[in-house]
Amino acid sequence: MTEPAGAEAVRAEDAFDVERVASWLREHGPPGGDLVGIPEVRQFVGGASNLTYLLRYAGRDLVLRRPPPGTKAKGAHDMRREHDIQAALVPLVTVVPRMVAYCDDESVIGSEFYVMERVEGTILRRDLPPDLAGDRERVEQLCCNAVDVLVALHEVDVEASGLGRLDRGDGYVRRQVEGWSGRYRRARTEDVPDFEATIAWLETHQPADRPHVLVHNDFRFDNLVLAANDPTRVVAVLDWEMATVGDPLMDLGSALAYWVQADDPPAFLAMRRQPTHAPGMLTRSQVVARYASARQLEVTPGQWRFYDVFGAFRLAAIAQQIYYRFHHGETSNPAYGEFREVVRFLDHRCAALIAATS
Repeated sequence: MTEPAGAEAVRAEDAFDVERVASWLREHGPPGGDLVGIPEVRQFVGGASNLTYLLRYAGRDLVLRRPPPGTKAKGAHDMRREHDIQAALVPLVTVVPRMVAYCDDESVIGSEFYVMERVEGTILRRDLPPDLAGDRERVEQLCCNAVDVLVALHEVDVEASGLGRLDRGDGYVRRQVEGWSGRYRRARTEDVPDFEATIAWLETHQPADRPHVLVHNDFRFDNLVLAANDPTRVVAVLDWEMATVGDPLMDLGSALAYWVQADDPPAFLAMRRQPTHAPGMLTRSQVVARYASARQLEVTPGQWRFYDVFGAFRLAAIAQQIYYRFHHGETSNPAYGEFREVVRFLDHRCAALIAATS
């Protein structure tokens, strides 16, 4: 087994009783007897929402996911839901990790959690790995493959998967605008903008729903696992916490909110968290064009503007929910304090996108 990047010593505030988890897994995990002893535990530090840990047994790696401490948005960090969505998709797509067990007994570690198989490979962070850096052709292939994976997820038969139950019917765009507006307002602190002009614009300009599909709702490079022997190929999609059934262009807009390209303003480049600026990567407009062509959709630049603004605003709400925990002392992780500047920048970005339409 390879040593996973980004796995570090567990932060004291995020520690749990490892022996208790090991005992619970022996009793509730799959049969086979290969979960012997107490695993070595490391914490993946790349994410800023749910907490993710590596459980390293002799000859087998597992991953444990649990909610963060402190105040949580209503409906967020639902471990059972995240587990069950992936379990339903495993028979239908090859890019979903296999589930091991779900625990709703909060006495084990102080919260619900689930455990899944670890998929070996590379997860991109801020920069490309050495074997891809400078190889424009392979970087473009990776980028195209990632877009094609999103297309494939949007083509999943949600009824066959049993996930049709997640579809709340027409009005998905409206519910998303209302939902994220409410989340931002509840999480707002006095040191960030109010986004009321952006919210009003989204309410006024929202389009009708496109035909509903499975949406991941957090599709970005650091939620993709790339094959160890071919980093242009996606072998797993992680972090299904916000997955549901709804409008596909809302999913694409949310994904492209993270997409910082080479010709973006310096402030946007400074907040980059994935290597989408690298030579060979598609631009945001090229991603939209490739996606629309693959799914035979017509998406004009004027139509796309709404999804662009929504994606930026939604990202601001996510960042503010994270910053809120830091602001109120619910976490001491200094990285969370940096999200205030992300929120402030995204306020300017939303305003600039809206001004471009006037």
